[in-house]
Amino acid sequence: MALIPVDEARTRILKGVKPLPAEIVKLDQALGRVLAKPLKAARNQPPFDASAMDGYAVMAADVVNAPATLKLMGLSAAGHGFKGRVRPGQCVRIFTGAPVPPGADTVAIQENAKPLDGGRVEILQAARQGQNVRVRGLDFRRGEALLPKGLRLNARDMALAAAANAGTVAAVRRPRIAILATGDELVAPGGRPKRDQIVSSNSHALAAMARLFGAEAVSLGIVADNPKATERAIAKAAKADILVTTGGASVGDHDYVQEALKNSGVKIGFWKIAMRPGKPFMYGRRGGQHVLGLPGNPVSALVCARLFLKPLIDALLGLPASDDLTEARLGAPMKENDSRQDYVRATLVEAADGSRTVTPFARQDSAMQRTFREAQALIVRPPFAKVAGQGDVVKILRLDF
Repeated sequence: MALIPVDEARTRILKGVKPLPAEIVKLDQALGRVLAKPLKAARNQPPFDASAMDGYAVMAADVVNAPATLKLMGLSAAGHGFKGRVRPGQCVRIFTGAPVPPGADTVAIQENAKPLDGGRVEILQAARQGQNVRVRGLDFRRGEALLPKGLRLNARDMALAAAANAGTVAAVRRPRIAILATGDELVAPGGRPKRDQIVSSNSHALAAMARLFGAEAVSLGIVADNPKATERAIAKAAKADILVTTGGASVGDHDYVQEALKNSGVKIGFWKIAMRPGKPFMYGRRGGQHVLGLPGNPVSALVCARLFLKPLIDALLGLPASDDLTEARLGAPMKENDSRQDYVRATLVEAADGSRTVTPFARQDSAMQRTFREAQALIVRPPFAKVAGQGDVVKILRLDF
């Protein structure tokens, strides 16, 4: 089977993918969720003419010729508005955020006023009509669309939604990701590996990535290199939107994943990508379920997850497609490339002027997780790229997970 290019693999994975249905989510649980429809204001903000300062609510006509002495009629505080009406020659003590009483149209700040005996106040400086007043609906009005469909909610979005009196939002359902690690050589973290075993890390990292990308993730555990055991584990993922396997996707005598997937009703779309690391990547479908078969080498698995799992989750959430590539200058030369697209781990330094320098690590072994942890970016080297010198501009993918 011929190796297929990375872009073609991504295109085939995303073909025909539509956003998942909406569900109603409480606002306090909506951080990071993607809106399934625009969020509209359920009220005006502010809901009344409100004072922007501490001072006195007055009629502008009364203070056009300051100083002016007015009769103090009462007080308007936040949550406790003045019940009456301001008439000519009158004023009301008012505090920031409090309703401006009917009849008043201006707030004279307290620094420009002096209380007098006998329930009177002297306004020392003229104030124009509407000064220090936040008019009703200044921020937004009822029915106005405030947040667009397809927006991933951050803290500021949630503040606006709360101010608009949205106790719930309609959000795209999170994709459900089932993760299956295979291999006789694996034990769970905290276990006691035998002499010929290693500690499994892929499923933990992949679950963390899936959650960061906006999905729900559940681990199906570690399955031995046994076709029937693998099929039983795959059956447990029947309700997942995406099944992710890691390990057992190569061509060794103990690599049973592809066989088990086929026996479980998965139609393999393609296998093997013209990329490094990550060549043994596999993709298939089982009804509406997407199946991603990732390599067992940790770096290979995580690079493939970033390149293929993230765009798939984005598509299921209704987020726009993006390759997320940017540019930087090389801090060291790189040799010419072969027929595979390389994703080279590198450090990334950003200068005060915004320029970026990316320097590849000398060792690129796909089992070296410490190097992957210390990298800030992947240098993307297209197939048959020519020799690149120090200072040359290259494409990079930031490692932000």
